[in-house]
Amino acid sequence: MEKQGTIIKVSGPLVVAKGMEGARMYEVVRVSEHKLIGEIIGIEDDKASIQVYEETSGVGPGEPVYPTGETMTVELGPGLLQSIYDGIQRPLPLIQKKAGAYITRGIDVPGLDREKKWDLKAVKSTGESVVGGDILGEVEETSLITHKIMVPPTVSGTIKEIKSGAFNIEEVIAVIEDKEGKEHKVTMLQKWPIRNPRPVKKKAVPNRPLVSGTRILDTMFPLAKGGAGCIPGPFGAGKTVTQQTLAKYCDAEIIVYIGCGERGNEMTDVLMEFPELEDPNTGERLMKRTVMVANTSNMPVAAREASIYTGATIAEYFRDMGYSVALMADSTSRWAEALREMSGRLEEMPGEEGYPAYLGSRTAQFYERSGIVKCLGNEDREGSLTLIGAVSPPGGDLSEPVTQNTLRVTKVFWGLDAKLAYKRHFPAINWLTSYTLYTDNIKDYWDKEISPEFSELRTEALGILQEEAKLEEIVRLVGMDALSPKERLILETAKSLREDFLFQNAFDKIDAYTPLKKQYWMLKSIMNVNHVAQKVIEGEDFNFEDLLKLPVMERVTNSKLLGADAEDDYKKLWEDTEREILSLQKA
Repeated sequence: MEKQGTIIKVSGPLVVAKGMEGARMYEVVRVSEHKLIGEIIGIEDDKASIQVYEETSGVGPGEPVYPTGETMTVELGPGLLQSIYDGIQRPLPLIQKKAGAYITRGIDVPGLDREKKWDLKAVKSTGESVVGGDILGEVEETSLITHKIMVPPTVSGTIKEIKSGAFNIEEVIAVIEDKEGKEHKVTMLQKWPIRNPRPVKKKAVPNRPLVSGTRILDTMFPLAKGGAGCIPGPFGAGKTVTQQTLAKYCDAEIIVYIGCGERGNEMTDVLMEFPELEDPNTGERLMKRTVMVANTSNMPVAAREASIYTGATIAEYFRDMGYSVALMADSTSRWAEALREMSGRLEEMPGEEGYPAYLGSRTAQFYERSGIVKCLGNEDREGSLTLIGAVSPPGGDLSEPVTQNTLRVTKVFWGLDAKLAYKRHFPAINWLTSYTLYTDNIKDYWDKEISPEFSELRTEALGILQEEAKLEEIVRLVGMDALSPKERLILETAKSLREDFLFQNAFDKIDAYTPLKKQYWMLKSIMNVNHVAQKVIEGEDFNFEDLLKLPVMERVTNSKLLGADAEDDYKKLWEDTEREILSLQKA
């Protein structure tokens, strides 16, 4: 490695070097004799500003900088699943074996195992024409996921040679000759620059929901597969737990979980818990379809910025195979703080609250990597990448820049509420402030797969919850006796919606995950009480307490404990509801 530049300034993770003629933006360099990994983020004349992804203490002016000629890339291939990486795709278990419990500066560990042999089954044959994105072969990476070896996006031509058998990721498994007669050797290992989105044929409109089993998310504020959502909320409201629940239960085939700048003990819980968890969709270990990127608050601040792009590139790679992928970023606020710190050290003109002026465009660039896409290649393959970012606004202030810039580019807002969390109402998502813009997209799916009345029941339930908020003010001022029976029915229905439908117990095996059809049955059970009761409450001599004492009311409350295949039980409950409530009518 030849020396090119000389360090003239060190300011935390920012290093300035002179003598950097020929350097390029986002080129990876090695800084000082420790060979610390850095990336060029600014060039002026022969000076380059470098953000260093490792601790720079002890580095001083006069020390060398070594260029690599490469941009910051991730390694893509078999072995990604079940891996735990730091922000720049260094495998943490391998670092622990090599250097102990602490990450040694300058340590260089490849992202993928070079020695392990993978059984490759070729699905193409010699003489076939292929283009970028076509699948050449398959590897059973885990018992859940078949890893598809694709032609690199920039290569096309005729297959001159292709093999099946056991190979490591660096051995040539195919040779492709392009139109100019140039031969391209294809291995199972691909590299891709983290800041460049992987190419696709075209994007499609998201039209299927990402089913998470959490009722307030799936029914009230659904997120479409290939969509983008955000979870803002104050400290302790449940951002991390909500994201972990999504990672455990959502029906995406592959999960990429990024712990970006959160506390170390939170990430430790995830790393300890996930390998032990059972995937409810398959019964296998959850880690068999998961990739983790851990860059906690005590790890180098500059690597936080890279960790978001590292995770997104890995997620896009699996999306290009035709899988549905969900990426959880916890939290994008810490990523934005890393941008702010580097911007300050670069002495750039600050924007709102000290964040750089380009915060909005960087946030948009990240979330725009979501989508349902037609994958590259001759085969008709569709993949999706769903992005879910947690936002940690200081003091729960949702008007701060990171939250506002995120809301501009995401279509789902799951607003966590500290008051609900203190009341032990979980998930603590506020149904009055949250919203989704995907209901029109997935209405056809609901009508076809669940029921044509599901969408109407949802709209009506949200309206009742809004009405409850208005009536609570009246009750606070003049008491419950001042309300009409109709208004009391609204409050009673809203209470049932809150306590029996929106509240969910993550420690109860049945209640932790609710299939979409069962969510419809539960919602209809609650709304059915409201519909039938409206017919009888206007009658003279009607006593509201008689309604509350009916045996069927308790059965509606406990309906969440019925099984996922208890459609007949729910239908009988609807019939009994109508019969019992109508019996209150005076002859």
